[in-house]
Amino acid sequence: MLLKLENLHVKYGNVEALHGISLGVGEGEIVTILGANGAGKSTTLMAISGLVKVSEGSILSRNAPLHTLKAHEVVRHGIAQSPEGRRVFGTLTVNENLTLGAFTATDTGRIQKTLAWIYTLFPRLQERCEQMAGTLSGGEQQMLAIGRALMAAPRILLLDEPSLGLAPILVKTIFETIREINRAGVTVVLVEQNARAALKLAHRGYVMEVGRIVLEDTAEALLSNPEVRNAYLGGQAA
Repeated sequence: MLLKLENLHVKYGNVEALHGISLGVGEGEIVTILGANGAGKSTTLMAISGLVKVSEGSILSRNAPLHTLKAHEVVRHGIAQSPEGRRVFGTLTVNENLTLGAFTATDTGRIQKTLAWIYTLFPRLQERCEQMAGTLSGGEQQMLAIGRALMAAPRILLLDEPSLGLAPILVKTIFETIREINRAGVTVVLVEQNARAALKLAHRGYVMEVGRIVLEDTAEALLSNPEVRNAYLGGQAA
């Protein structure tokens, strides 16, 4: 497994948010984590990124422990996150935001090559490269947040709610681009409230409830699972 979480516990003060979750992500996969608000999905991604402290258990990438590392060290291990709510630097240009994403990189030739690839993925960003990020639309800011994460040239891209607040046509565009990123060799871990879109994109999925994983299967099997349909797909077949 490229990424492995084993018996992972995370606490916020005295409140335990993750109660011993275990999951794996294989190289080249898109794995989605589904669940209601408060299930622990974002906490899981933040634990992988080193943004929240692990109280028990382990996070391994190719058997190298990540749970003892600081966030910037996790990036150096080839893991980058596009956070929920986008969080772009509004007073910086698109190009400056993207450049910040490459803060761990030292090879300028590779940085330029990655930047060119991101502008191919998101032509709208290239058109607005000198525009202040705060003046972009929600969809453009989401593209920028994903692009900024990709500037670190990660092996694993963590995406937290990429479709949140976007119009359906933009959601389709973002998800098509995620598939393209995956085809280019980047493994993707996707947290997403739009369960139908996520499962149609992913290879496998996990369902979380109140800090625990309650279901794990192929995306196809989860799409046709009556419990998943009733809880997350409005009771309808996908």
